[in-house]
This record gives sequence, C-alpha cells and structure tokens, in this order.
Amino acid sequence: MERILIIEDEEKIARFVQLELEFEGYQVEKALDGREGLALAKAHPFDLILLDIMLPGLNGIEVLRRIRLFSAVPVILLTARDTVVDKVTGLDGGADDYITKPFAIEELLARIRVALRKKTTSPSSAILEAGTIRLDPVRRECWVASEPIELTKKEFDLLQHLMENINIVLTREVLLEKIWGYDFEGETNVVDVYIRYLRAKLEEPFALKLIHTVRGVGYVIKDE
Repeated sequence: MERILIIEDEEKIARFVQLELEFEGYQVEKALDGREGLALAKAHPFDLILLDIMLPGLNGIEVLRRIRLFSAVPVILLTARDTVVDKVTGLDGGADDYITKPFAIEELLARIRVALRKKTTSPSSAILEAGTIRLDPVRRECWVASEPIELTKKEFDLLQHLMENINIVLTREVLLEKIWGYDFEGETNVVDVYIRYLRAKLEEPFALKLIHTVRGVGYVIKDE
C-alpha cells in the first residue's frame, strides 16, 4: 500500500484530500505546517508528498529544498497562485508536478498515479518492500512495520540485494561477489554469518520468516 504525506495548512482541504486518498486505497498522513511536515518526511518513508506552497513558518519551497537534501520522493505542489514564477520555482526546486487550487479531485488523483508510475521506473529511489519490512535505498533506512531498524553497511547492502531480487535464489558466491567484491579474502562463511545477523535483527524480535535458506545453494526472500 502506497503511503502519501499531505502538507497543507488549510485543514478542510487536507481532510478532504485525505479522505479521498484513503477511499482510493492509499495510506495517508497529514501535517498542517511546514516544520511538522518536514519532520514527518524525515521520520517515515513515503511514496509521494503533496506539498502546499503557502505554509506558515516554513514555506513549501523551503520544505521542498530541505526534503531534496535527503530524499528523491515524488513531490506534487499545491498552489493557490497560478503564476509562471511560482511554478518554475517549484519545478526547478525539485518538484515533480504541481496543481493549482481549486482543483478537481479527479485531476489530483490522476497526477498522483502518474507520479507513482514514474517512481516505480527508478529503482535507485524506490522503497523496497517484503511483507512488513520496508527499505529505503536513498536514505539507507530500514523499518519493520513502523519501527526503525539499525543495520550496518554490509547488512543493509545484503538485505537490499536480496529484496531487489525477490523470489530469485541467490547463491553464496553471487552474494559474496556482489557485497564483498572479487578480492575478498575473509572467511568463506561470511555470507552465512551476515544472514544470521539479519535474522537476529529482523526476524526473531518480530516472529517473522523473511530470508529462506535453499540448502546447498543460497538464500531467497519470497513474495508471500
């Protein structure tokens, strides 16, 4: 289920859009000012952000600039000012699209679908999911449900490669070469050791079964 963050100070508009998006099957959170919205964007992974330009405290353009320092999440600007300058400023600042108020909800939904389709064609910025586990390759963050999980660089790289190859059995040799490199001279069971580390952090505390062992071959994450 795709997660959308609404950053909009007009509460009636924010609530209306939230209800429409939830009806369409999206998971939605909302913030009523720029600072709250920026904090949510930093704390949780979102698939798309709807961002009003005219916000109290921290305006939408500044929120967008700060978001782009740590995330490539698609952003659609909501603006009450139908001027070329505002649109150009927003697009140059890293927005993916904009829509002018008042807008038809059907048009907003269509623009959201387009932005999400574009996002799925860019694996470098896509949130990876397997069951309740979510991985953000851009921010190098991992969650089980809504709980953040701290991973080392090698743990993260190994989990990312497995999640990028759902339902594909990866041999120990392939994982060793991909994560540790051709010239790795350490212990030959290092892959098994790091799989145990991941299971200790991701599976055992949450009673999950994520990484499956294929005896004599390697490991796989199944889309179950």
